[in-house]
Amino acid sequence: MSKLHYMSAMEALRLFRRRELSPVELMQDVIDRCEAVNPVVNALTETMFEESLSAAREAEKRYVQLRPGEATPGTELLGLPVAAKEKHALRGRSFTQGLIHQAGTVAVEDHPVIERIAAAGGIVHARTTSPEFSCATVTHSPLWGVTRNPWNPRYSPGGSSGGAGASLAAGMATLATASDIAGSTRLPASFTGTVGYKAPYGRIPGMGVLAADWYRGDGPMARTVADAALLAGVMSGRHRRDHATVEAASDPAGHFRTVEGMRVALCIRLGDYLVAPDVEANTRRTAAALVSAGCEVEEIVLPWHSADIVETIFTHFGYILGPAMAKATAGHEDQLAAYTRKFLSDAAVAARRNTFLEGLEAEHRMQSELADAMEGFDALLCPTSAVPQLIAEGDYLDGITFGGEHLDHYWQAHMTSPFNIANRCPVISVPSGLSNEGVPTGIQIVGHPFAEGTVFRIAAALETVAPWEGRRPSL
Repeated sequence: MSKLHYMSAMEALRLFRRRELSPVELMQDVIDRCEAVNPVVNALTETMFEESLSAAREAEKRYVQLRPGEATPGTELLGLPVAAKEKHALRGRSFTQGLIHQAGTVAVEDHPVIERIAAAGGIVHARTTSPEFSCATVTHSPLWGVTRNPWNPRYSPGGSSGGAGASLAAGMATLATASDIAGSTRLPASFTGTVGYKAPYGRIPGMGVLAADWYRGDGPMARTVADAALLAGVMSGRHRRDHATVEAASDPAGHFRTVEGMRVALCIRLGDYLVAPDVEANTRRTAAALVSAGCEVEEIVLPWHSADIVETIFTHFGYILGPAMAKATAGHEDQLAAYTRKFLSDAAVAARRNTFLEGLEAEHRMQSELADAMEGFDALLCPTSAVPQLIAEGDYLDGITFGGEHLDHYWQAHMTSPFNIANRCPVISVPSGLSNEGVPTGIQIVGHPFAEGTVFRIAAALETVAPWEGRRPSL
């Protein structure tokens, strides 16, 4: 076999269970790929190759003990290479959040998603990069340098889970963990041609005090919809260390059912977002493909303003994430990246302008407007990012200019954060095409609160009628 490193998780498991492929073969091929391409992409903070090969050999022995084709509890991911975002603590390994002054800090316990991946037989072979404190939509930091997009190294894989997206696109992992507080899973998925899933708040357990932040969530990234659903299923469900969690979804196979007769709302601009022509064209093409799968697609409008959305989310950050970041970095402000200092400043200013209650009122208004817009539809379809790409080294401290217009804040170029405000809605980002610069673009499928089976069904249908999986960057 060739290019095992691009094999899907579902196919690898099928071959493992039939004893037609060894986990050792797959792991070695992925390791070889990491060593070949990571010097260009710079998506990995740490590797555990020897330990991973040893774990793959143990997985191989376990498959020998199973009947061919048998799947038992604890084997859901058995032998699969998984790249973990560095913020997902791995006991005994680095736990820096990308901060220079935290270099040398070691995790004392596993993050719940790491714990569950290990219990399912998955093997964390590498850790992936993020911006400092996962607070930017580009992935570079003084600690780890610049992570580049495998499709075009001039551009960023997005952020904050940029290392996860880049590692999947480059064939350096079969599955990857990610997190999302304003689009940090979906934006890298869009920019790297991969699949990123933001589960409803409470479905996947978090870690520490910020697990209580209702904007945030941890989740899966993969190269196929079925692989993302597989990892989401492993991650999901109640956990003793995160009492906000709810039971896992009751319909894990929902993404295999037909979408014929479903009604989908298409919203290109989510109000007044300035959407690049190639992003719009790819979104409309994808919506047309969904019609061919049997869906009824109707275009709608929303009464949102991108500047108001940025004000709302930074008000939220000003009362929760911003103070947590300021506490963690106190006395080391001069070592922070420029984008981190700007984030802290923007959050503090927004909190001074708006009370906590006013922030909640803005969130409630947006949630109500979204509910009204989705009434009578099964899901909402929209671009993931209004802008098709970001410069790899960019800080975007003065906003962003594209389409002949200047936006005061570069987060006005992304269309993900409204669904962190409405964070009980499941959202999956899947590829929609290539930009004029050869970088992938993505679309979001937004479901009603906790209707996870719906978004996976629609995403799987799109994967069939608008196939993407065979496209690879030419590293």
